[in-house]
Amino acid sequence: MSALFPALAAAADGTSDGVRHRPALRFGDRSLTYGGLVSAAGRTAERISGADRVAVWATPTLETAVGVVAALIAGVPAVPLNPRTGERELAHIVGDSAPPLVLARPGDAVPPALAGSERIDVQVAGAGDEPPGGCRALPAEPAPESPALIVYTSGTTGPPKGAVLPRRAIAATLDALAEAWAWTGDDVLVQALPLFHVHGLVLGVLGPLRRGGSVRHLGKFSAGGVGRELAAGGTMLFGVPTMYHRLAEAVDDDPELAKSLAGARLLVSGSAALPVHDHERLFAATGRRIVERYGMTETLMNTSVRVDGEPCPGSVGLPLPGVELRLVEEDGSEITGLDGETVGEIQVRGPNLFSGYLNRPDATAAAFDGDWFRTGDMAVRAPDGQVRIVGRKATDLIKSGGYKIGAGEIENALLEHPRVREAAVTGEPDDDLGERVVAWVVPSDPADPPSDDELADHVASQLAPHKRPRAVRFLEALPRNDLGKIMKRALPHG
Repeated sequence: MSALFPALAAAADGTSDGVRHRPALRFGDRSLTYGGLVSAAGRTAERISGADRVAVWATPTLETAVGVVAALIAGVPAVPLNPRTGERELAHIVGDSAPPLVLARPGDAVPPALAGSERIDVQVAGAGDEPPGGCRALPAEPAPESPALIVYTSGTTGPPKGAVLPRRAIAATLDALAEAWAWTGDDVLVQALPLFHVHGLVLGVLGPLRRGGSVRHLGKFSAGGVGRELAAGGTMLFGVPTMYHRLAEAVDDDPELAKSLAGARLLVSGSAALPVHDHERLFAATGRRIVERYGMTETLMNTSVRVDGEPCPGSVGLPLPGVELRLVEEDGSEITGLDGETVGEIQVRGPNLFSGYLNRPDATAAAFDGDWFRTGDMAVRAPDGQVRIVGRKATDLIKSGGYKIGAGEIENALLEHPRVREAAVTGEPDDDLGERVVAWVVPSDPADPPSDDELADHVASQLAPHKRPRAVRFLEALPRNDLGKIMKRALPHG
């Protein structure tokens, strides 16, 4: 396997001064060139060399990015830790992964759960400076199957599991995205995503570094920050639906933001479905379509809308190069017809898949149907092969009156209603129907919410009568996690 980061290798061996002085990372007003990154990460890599694995206290800072790159240079698996994780869950993750070392930004407090891990502060030179000592030779590239990251998935039916991501999977997924998005070293990525997750860390930091481009991390999302960085040379924006919703809310009253978004080469949304309503609002204001892609911690990226493809709001596009995808019925039989209506579970296989769950061979075996990974995501495929996610098998597939209904399409329909700000759809037991459709709605005007019948009729007219909500419950806000995903299991009962 070639180097995971060719530009770092070129900066290290001194073959190209142009690469060495090229911007690599910028967090706020602090930045590193490729030469500076090699030196800063190389120093840390020497200190952790030979460790079984290393935890990274993953704040949205330059030190986190340098620490992860250092681990990858050293061939030591990195375990990114969410600083907002609760005590019990963090204790489980640390106990399960048993990292002998933890990397952190100098001065940051780390919790007692990490007391058994030796702390190493990641030292980064001042903003824009190249660390003293110049560049250094990188260690030999580890084998493709070597573990690169251990990323813990959010537990829905039990404690989080550590997905072991090999170097092979990271390279395969980033190269497939480069082909689909025409992603090159000339691109400047703008983002404000957390760095303990695949989206912000693998795509949003390792992606630009593999291409030889640069990333500008805002630290904290703001519409103004996005507009400023795109106007100052940013070519790509990665975000989650919550961020694009806020941009859609702001863009009508901010012509400079609209201009900045319109000037970007690529706007990408992921980690959850982007409501069609926000697609259309942003397109109307900027003339630009948002590209959606679909992936998971265990599979990295599976599908994407291509930059040169036809826009299709609500679709996550076609399987990426190297990825095979199929839909299956509950009995495991493959759905062969592409009619855009038949709902099935997505299964995938390819070089993008993880190696398995750390210390959990039972869970790893249960996650596969032969060599196909069971995603638990439900979707339909159009005649042209485009994939449209309708929800999670565990929480978003509603069996009502003999129909299989995906919550996602009902949520999109509700969001098109002018008096609805946010919406989530679940199923609950019903003596007659088996399950009935329940809508959880945040009204645009809490003092004047739409009626149950008004919303049910709206959905029935947009989709089909059997998909209308049988109950509507109003909330002040929907529960969401750090990536903006709605946490349906946290919705109140009854």
